This record gives sequence, C-alpha cells and structure tokens, in this order.
Amino acid sequence: MMAKPFTLVIDAGHGGKDPGAVGKVSNEKDINLKVALALGKLIEQNMTDVKVVYTRKTDVFVELDQRANIANQNKADLFLSIHTNASASNKTVSGTETYTLGMHRAASNLEVAKRENSAIMLESNYEQKYEGFNPKSAESYIIFELMQDEYMKQSVSLAGMIQKEFATTAKRNNRGVYQAGFLVLRATSMPSCLVEVGYISTPAEEAFLNTQDGINKLSKSIFNAVKQYKQGL
Repeated sequence: MMAKPFTLVIDAGHGGKDPGAVGKVSNEKDINLKVALALGKLIEQNMTDVKVVYTRKTDVFVELDQRANIANQNKADLFLSIHTNASASNKTVSGTETYTLGMHRAASNLEVAKRENSAIMLESNYEQKYEGFNPKSAESYIIFELMQDEYMKQSVSLAGMIQKEFATTAKRNNRGVYQAGFLVLRATSMPSCLVEVGYISTPAEEAFLNTQDGINKLSKSIFNAVKQYKQGL
C-alpha cells in the first residue's frame, strides 16, 4: 500500500464578487491568486512528493466554509490562506504578517463540540460504539485539546518560518506572528496559517505586490518555509 502523499491546500483569499482590500491600482483578490499560483507551481516543480490542492485557480468566489471543507475533504497536512493587508489610516505601514488560529477559540470550540456531539446520545449503544466517549464530559475532550494544541504548535512553527523567509528572501519588513479567530482557519483540522503578504493601501508596497519580481520573491519565501517545515516533520 502506497503512503499517502503530503497534501498542501493553498487558498487564495477572496475572489469573484469579493475583491478583498482595494488599492489604487489593484484588488487584493488578484494579488492573492498570483502568489498562490506561483507558490503552487514552485512546489509542484520542486517537491514532487507533495500534492497541491487549490481552493481556487481563477477569479471565482468561494465561501469561507467551503475553503475549509476542501482542505478537510482532501485530508490535507497543511492549509495556507494567502491574503493582502490594508490600513485605512496609515498609508506608510508596510510588511508581512502571518496568523494562526487564536487559542481563545478553544473554549468556545469545546462548547460547540459538546452541543453537536450530544446527538450521539440519541443513538442506541453509543457508549460501546464510541468507546466510552461522553459528549458532556470535559475529560472526553482532552484528546481533542491535545490535537488542537499540536496543530497550534505546528502552525506557529510554520508561521515563524514564513516570517523569517519574508525578511531574508524577499527583504520585507517582518511584522511578526499573531493569533486571531479567522473563520477560514477555525474549521480546518490540520496545521494552518493565514499569510498577509503586504499592504495594498501603501502605494510603494502595492507597486511591489503588482510586479513579477514581487510575486516571485513572496512565493519563494513561502515555498522555502514549507520545505523547511516538511523536512522538520
């Protein structure tokens, strides 16, 4: 039996009727797609043991939950969502940021899981069938919390690698790694990061984001980080 290939899902944020952030000369959705496709091409050409799946390859609108569904259905090992930042007030801010799902989601995730999982109590013989799992007992969720914690460690590790590469390979301002409750990350059951490749609202950075050189440097940075991450597994 052949081993399952390492699967990476690349998500180009926004698309179609959703332009994302709007700059002076471009839309976020188009920058996201160019970086996503360039990243995928680098991986397909240089990491033949990795299967690349895209949430979109064209200018189409994909719902947030569907993006996560694509990752889950493909049993992805990694989920990367590509975005472009914007600031309404600061037109000089520049640089990259990478986000992981904030741990403040964990408590609410547990309550939602308890409520949803309580449906198994309507099934006959559920205690035997689910090996003693009790949907109302916090103890039963320890395994999920450990899994979530493991995903968090891996996600934060990758996020750090991405930011380091942006600084060294693409010579971008490293604005750091953050945690936040992004819906697109919340429903994925694997290590995942949301990457902000730069500020479309800052004219000099928007110009960089719309050059082939900029797309190449940003995608190469993320590629290098993915390669390091996979080698460390």
